[in-house]
Amino acid sequence: RGADSDLGGFGALFDLKAAGFVDPILVSGTDGVGTKLKIAHKMNVHDSIGIDLVAMCVNDVVVQGAEPLFFLDYFATGKIDVGVASSVIAGIAQGCTLSGSALTGGETAEMPGMYAPGEYDLAGFSVGAVERDGLLPKNVAAGDIVLGLASSGVHSNGYSLVRLLVERSGLTFEDNAPFEAGVTLGQALLRP
Repeated sequence: RGADSDLGGFGALFDLKAAGFVDPILVSGTDGVGTKLKIAHKMNVHDSIGIDLVAMCVNDVVVQGAEPLFFLDYFATGKIDVGVASSVIAGIAQGCTLSGSALTGGETAEMPGMYAPGEYDLAGFSVGAVERDGLLPKNVAAGDIVLGLASSGVHSNGYSLVRLLVERSGLTFEDNAPFEAGVTLGQALLRP
């Protein structure tokens, strides 16, 4: 609803009126998945990292009251491995579906010598909209109630520390997760 672009264009189009907005404010966010990519590379698991990428960007838009509208990605590597890239992009598409965002475009950059063989980096960009009178936060004051939502895991923040703790513990990502039966530590840490 509102995405109005064809493949091959240099810019993505989005019709805010067709999406039902009357007096919208655009809200944008950009982010990456940080060093969680190191675990994805080590485990050779690439299908969930795209979900994390979308979530990191969309979360920054949603907390301001905006509805996520569209998403663009940036995938950079030294040499494109079609299987890996397809898996990552499938995860990004799934993340967009879960968040209600249209995947309107992106960039794939092949830069020989820039990355170690088999490694890549990701960045994403999310745009949302909110009616002007719905923009958050609103008049936050002492005495207000703060709601906290339980997290299903570490997601994409703090993975430099997580990797250091795993290293110091003597565990490997292929070992059984000490906190969850039936999965490896790497599988548990890669869950979006």
